[in-house]
Amino acid sequence: MTEPRKWRAFLGLAGALAVLAGCGAGMEPADGADDGRFRKYAAGIGAHHLCSGVFVVGRVTERSPETVLADDIVPFDDWAWQADFEWTVDMEARSATVWAADVAPRTAKYHGDQGCTILEDGAESVRFTPVPVPRNLPPAEEQDWPLGDVGAEEPDQAGVDRAALDAALDAAMGTEQNTRALAVVRRGKIVGERYAPGFNRNTPQISWSEGKSVTATLIGVLMQEGHFGLDDPAPVAEWREEGDPRGVILMRHLLTMTSGLDMTNTGFDGPPSLVPENEHMRVYFDALDVFEHASSQPYGIPPGTEFRYRNSDPLTLGRIVRETVEGAGGDYLTFPQRMLFDRIGSRDFVLEPDPWGNFILSGYEYGSAADWMRFGLLHLWDGVFAGDRILPEYWSEFVSSLSPGAKEGEYGGLWWLNLGGRYTDIPSDAYWALGHMGQVTMVIPSRDVVVVRLGPSPGGFDEYLNATVGAILAAFDDSAG
Repeated sequence: MTEPRKWRAFLGLAGALAVLAGCGAGMEPADGADDGRFRKYAAGIGAHHLCSGVFVVGRVTERSPETVLADDIVPFDDWAWQADFEWTVDMEARSATVWAADVAPRTAKYHGDQGCTILEDGAESVRFTPVPVPRNLPPAEEQDWPLGDVGAEEPDQAGVDRAALDAALDAAMGTEQNTRALAVVRRGKIVGERYAPGFNRNTPQISWSEGKSVTATLIGVLMQEGHFGLDDPAPVAEWREEGDPRGVILMRHLLTMTSGLDMTNTGFDGPPSLVPENEHMRVYFDALDVFEHASSQPYGIPPGTEFRYRNSDPLTLGRIVRETVEGAGGDYLTFPQRMLFDRIGSRDFVLEPDPWGNFILSGYEYGSAADWMRFGLLHLWDGVFAGDRILPEYWSEFVSSLSPGAKEGEYGGLWWLNLGGRYTDIPSDAYWALGHMGQVTMVIPSRDVVVVRLGPSPGGFDEYLNATVGAILAAFDDSAG
């Protein structure tokens, strides 16, 4: 077991520069915020990140608790690590706990293929029964691309200016953006990739809201099986009761974040994100039943009229996934791997649930560069992978089409869009799964390209992404070959 220690004692080892630079330790809550709850939530998210950094990422790449704290938690204001926090990581129990004199211990516990879950106050275990999630695939090194890695790389592909592409990738890795994985797939093959020291193609990394695009895809899998359609009413039992105004919400509305549900979202905007009034963010630090929390949000505005970025919509879709799978007699915890990831050769995904076993697939999922490359290709290839139609024929077009009320051309079906020209050096048909701090899987149909980027950006990411992808695309001559 790692010995408990004061954060100040750790400063001399690794973290002093980050804290002296004002990078988050000892931050105070915003005026009006309840200090007790703020510190409790900061301890909770700190425990989660410690647990997952050590035990989930550590499944592939060993990382010490000290490294996780110094590299993934303290430098970022969003996590509001406090100067007086104490912590311990129990390697035998596979858990992480954070506390202070006025903060009761918050513990996150690792459950194998379900990753880490923040426990409820005073609880010693979760309410669900963890299960193994088999990867029903041969080793990647023994299976042909795209399901495996044999023949995956094509560095000398026709139309690739090798020197220019290498220069673009090297430049992208040489910034202060903390890029830990950068991979480029063109014409169906990997033409370039770079990884930070200690990371590789198969290292699972927290992907944050890229998981919203995975949620959409799981819904697409169920639509392909015929369970419901885009314009069917959302099958949420309470909403179907007579007189409930939410009964007008369709699947399409949830998928385009236009449900109109009245969920508060102040975003990752410093300490205010760690207060209970921010209902969007509470799912990440408050040990909630996230499906109940999301689907119980009240009616706000007419659905289909305005794009509003709220976790209520993808997490309600997550509830629909669970109830549909279990209603058909299937196992929910293994469903994503069985029915999606195995079918595209993804072996490294870890989806983390709340204490009730509901996937927090609006942000708490870990995927590798290899996983996200294949996920991007599934959409580039219009829902067909290795001859297997996984998603409906209309799916890629739907998720890359403009959401109602997205006035800047910025959002589609739980994917972000460039229709409004947000990125000047990237084609307008590009669409991408996007997670906090710059987790990106970008699909560019007009260039037959997928770009994956992972790692915790400290800021200034839009400029970086535009320049990086622009330089990558400039290295390709589409008329060749």
